[in-house]
Amino acid sequence: MGKRALITGITGQDGSYLAELLLEKGYDVVGMVRRSSTVNFERITHLMDDVEFAPGDLIDQMSMVEMLQQHRPEEVYNLAAQSFVQTSFSQPVLTGETTALGVTRLLDAIRMVDESIRYYQASSSEMFGKVHEVPQTETTPFHPRSPYGVAKVYGHWITINYRESYDLHASSGILFNHESPRRGLEFVTRKITHGVAQIALGQATELRLGNLDAKRDWGFAGDYVDAMWRMLQQESPDDFVICTGETHSVREFCELAFGRAGLNYEDHVVVDERFFRPAEVDLLVGDAAKAEAVLGWKPKTTFTDLVEMMVDHDLESLERQISR
Repeated sequence: MGKRALITGITGQDGSYLAELLLEKGYDVVGMVRRSSTVNFERITHLMDDVEFAPGDLIDQMSMVEMLQQHRPEEVYNLAAQSFVQTSFSQPVLTGETTALGVTRLLDAIRMVDESIRYYQASSSEMFGKVHEVPQTETTPFHPRSPYGVAKVYGHWITINYRESYDLHASSGILFNHESPRRGLEFVTRKITHGVAQIALGQATELRLGNLDAKRDWGFAGDYVDAMWRMLQQESPDDFVICTGETHSVREFCELAFGRAGLNYEDHVVVDERFFRPAEVDLLVGDAAKAEAVLGWKPKTTFTDLVEMMVDHDLESLERQISR
C-alpha cells in the first residue's frame, strides 16, 4: 500500500502538477474540492480516474475535520487560497478568510484528528513585499504589500506556531513566482503568452499591461512541486525558500515571448495604468541554497525554456480552437 496524500487546491496549477508527481510515486491522492457549481477541472481532466475527490472548504472547519477522519491521509498539502494578488485588493476580507484563517482551520483539524499527519503550507515570496535585502532567504524580514501577502504571512506564522506548540510535522515552502501553461489567464505571464498567440494568429493587435519594470524570480511550477514533496520526506519540519535565484522584468518576459512568435513586443504592448497595483513589489529574487543543501533540490527549467514552453502551448491551443 502506498501513502495517501490530501491536496487542497488540486484543481489549480500547482495542485495538478503535484497530483501527477504523487501518482507517479505510487500515492493514493485525495483532492479537496469546494461544493460549487463553478468548479473547474480543466487542469486535472486527465487525472479524474486516478484521484479521489472529497468535499471541503477552508472556510468551514467541520468539513476539514470530516475529510481528515474519512480519508486518513498521511500527508496534507495546503495549496488552496485566493491566490490572485490584484483581486486581494478588491476582496481583502475573503482573501483573509481563505488564505489566512483557512490555514488555522486546517491545522487545527489535523491537531484534533491525527497529529502524525505531515503538513505542507504554500507560503509565498509576496510575504517579502517591500524587500529588506536582496536576495531573500528564510530569515529575511517580511513586509507584505498586498492583502494577499499579509494573509500569506499569517498562514506562514500560524504554521510555525502549530509546529512549535503541538509538535506537528508542518513545513512551509516560500515559493517565488512559478508559472506554466496551466497558469490562469489573470496572471501576467499567461496573459502575455496568450496575448502573443492571439496577435500572432490575427485574433488581436495589442496587449495591455501594467508595470513593465517590475522584476520577479520566475520558475516552472512542475519543478517546484517536487520541492514540496521533498519537504515532507524530511525527518524534521522546516521552512524553505524555493526559487531560481534569477530575476527578470516583465519587459524581458515580453521580449522573449513575442520573439518566440517572430514579433517585436514594442509594436503591440500598451502600458495601461489600470493594471498597476496600489502598492508594487519591485524586486523579488530568492536564494534557494538551503533547499539545495537540505532537500537536494534545484530548478531544472530555465527562464527562456519556461517562456517558450508557455508561448508554444498557447499558440497550439489557439490554432486548434481556430481550426474547429
